Amino acid sequence: MERNLKGKTIILGVTGSIAAYKAADLTSQLNKLDANVFVVMTRESTEFIGSLTFQTLSRNPVASDIWDEGKGWQPGHIELADKADLLLVAPATANVIACFAHGLAPDLLTSIYLATPAPVMIAPAMNGKMLAHPATKNNISILKNRGNQFIDPDEGMLACGYEGFGKLAAVDQIVSGVLEFIQ
Repeated sequence: MERNLKGKTIILGVTGSIAAYKAADLTSQLNKLDANVFVVMTRESTEFIGSLTFQTLSRNPVASDIWDEGKGWQPGHIELADKADLLLVAPATANVIACFAHGLAPDLLTSIYLATPAPVMIAPAMNGKMLAHPATKNNISILKNRGNQFIDPDEGMLACGYEGFGKLAAVDQIVSGVLEFIQ
């Protein structure tokens, strides 16, 4: 498999998980493979990591507020949705997964999700009890039935102090999943 994403545009959704800091390495790795990465941050993710980090690593503007969109005639979320070859959400919280599953669009990332014709890849990261909750399991099932791809979380020590499933998959595993899916 060729390890190159030249000419591919990836919208990287970063949500409010402590694992948001790992999305910086993910951005860097995708950029090294010549992907054109546009980071979209939820408001909650900005509590964990700043947009300047992603702007520097992606070499593109970072979007986080649906009310602060581009200067052109076309709404920014539609422009981003249209240019995507892949919408990758890593880390994905239970909240964002629920919004996706139920067609809710309270922010920029969820609006892009509803507007994009591009394939979607989701890498969950959350407390193991949240991941195992019937509502979360049902939401993941709904999204899988719609053709969304998932990169399963790892098992290990979670930020909350529990041990179990819910840890964001390793960045290398996510990158491999993207390469395999796109190619």
